[in-house]
Amino acid sequence: MLPYSSVQPLPPRLAAVLLVLSLSVACGKSGQDAPGPAASGPPPAGVGIITLAPKAVDDTSEYIATLRSLRSTTVQPQGEGIISRIFVKAGDHVRAGAPLVQIDAERQQAAVRSAEASRAGTEADVEYWRAQVKRFESLLGAGAISRQEFDQAQNSLRTAEARLAALDAQVREGRVQLGYYRVEASQAGIVGDIPVRVGDRVTTSTIITTIDDNSGIELYIQVPLDRAPLLRLGLPVQLLDDKGEVVSTSEVTFVAPRVDDATQTVLAKAALKALPPSGRLQQYVRSRIVWKTAQGLTVPVTAVTRISGQYFCFLAEPGPQGGLVARQKPVQVGDLIGNDYVVTGGVKAGDRLIVSGIQKLGDGAPVQAQAQ
Repeated sequence: MLPYSSVQPLPPRLAAVLLVLSLSVACGKSGQDAPGPAASGPPPAGVGIITLAPKAVDDTSEYIATLRSLRSTTVQPQGEGIISRIFVKAGDHVRAGAPLVQIDAERQQAAVRSAEASRAGTEADVEYWRAQVKRFESLLGAGAISRQEFDQAQNSLRTAEARLAALDAQVREGRVQLGYYRVEASQAGIVGDIPVRVGDRVTTSTIITTIDDNSGIELYIQVPLDRAPLLRLGLPVQLLDDKGEVVSTSEVTFVAPRVDDATQTVLAKAALKALPPSGRLQQYVRSRIVWKTAQGLTVPVTAVTRISGQYFCFLAEPGPQGGLVARQKPVQVGDLIGNDYVVTGGVKAGDRLIVSGIQKLGDGAPVQAQAQ
């Protein structure tokens, strides 16, 4: 042990520094030992919530259909020759009997004139032999001529009358044929494309144009065999636009009794009152057949996410410490009706479905309902 006099006192400045350091360490230890305030979690996210309830859901199938007119005709001439005049143009509205095309009819007109001239000559022969028979009848009664001469006069009259009847028929036929050289509209409607031109030679197989009446329209729907047994008259049919919205509703008016051997489908028809907006005849359109209506659940498309081919949604459920938390649930969906999926499994009536604000949600995240 060193003598007391050997211990040297610390310099005042160094003693002050050591005192400050010792106080700091003491405060740090006391701070670690003292309990602090409880840590607070993230605030609940505001989301839109709806309660699932059953409602009427349609069992439907969508098909590509064709728009066709109930009154459409293909115009073909009944005579042959060179077109001399076209009276209409494509797109014109015409009435029944309106002239469409004139075919050069000079040869037929000459044939008719020749038949008429022959008829006039034969008619004169008939008048002559009628007068002769009447005169010979008087002479026969007076005994001036023989019965044979009278019979010959009657035979000549009958021959002239038969020839006149044949020429009458020939003239009528020629005039009818002459009418065929002016092609007329068989019905009222809209003139289609006219592929022929003045100077073209046409025959009875040449297509002059088409005429369509848009006041009566039918949907032609080819239904696959797996659904064909469900077809029946009166089934609702919906015509859809490009966005899937219903344009008009009608019903099945015809079901084909046999299968189309080329497509292995069954033809169903539905009558429409008029063409849909911007629709054209022979156009392909979207159609939907409603097979039946039953109670079911639907969920908005915006409430469903798809991950690796599986569909999921978030349900709002009570949390372990109170309040609501988001729970991610797998869900099975069926057809898309408007902006909703038809639910086939995964959720049930009464579940509280989160329909908005799901972009940043995770399973177990606290949520609270907000006004929609």
